Amino acid sequence: MSRIGKRPINIHPKVTVTIAGQDVIVKGAKGELHRTLPAKIEIKQEGETLTINRRDDSRSARQLHGLCRTLVSNMIEGVSTGFQTKLEIQGVGYRAQVQGSTLILNVGYSIPVQINPPPGIEIKVEGTTNVIVAGINKEIVGNTAAQIRSVRPPEVYKGKGIRYAGEVVRRKAGKTGKK
Repeated sequence: MSRIGKRPINIHPKVTVTIAGQDVIVKGAKGELHRTLPAKIEIKQEGETLTINRRDDSRSARQLHGLCRTLVSNMIEGVSTGFQTKLEIQGVGYRAQVQGSTLILNVGYSIPVQINPPPGIEIKVEGTTNVIVAGINKEIVGNTAAQIRSVRPPEVYKGKGIRYAGEVVRRKAGKTGKK
């Protein structure tokens, strides 16, 4: 049995969860999220806790059990506190700025790169080299951060590029470093 799937989910006091068949709607202070669970998974609300169970022991139901529990848990956490991912820009002359809701990156290309965030995602820039991606949907926050990082991933010789905060980039020795 899935260790993650059988853990109950505690509902925050300011969050309301509505279950209609396989549809789960979570409303909180930061917004509202909706997700449809697979037919092999059932969800029950008992007071201030949710439990996720599988209808049978097929392989696909066992695979989905822990996943669905984590997805619903992330929905509850997202509407109550939200998620954020921090990115760092390193390199001489590399910088970021926000105009309206559009992120503009100057990272060594001949023209600046413009990134328009999807709805529900907020991008902030601290200084000129720290970018913060925030929102209530963990999946969209992570995908947006990955899209920004893919504009100029960190390279291994000088470490220039866009990286996640705290990401360790293994450096290579150049031609002169080999002895």
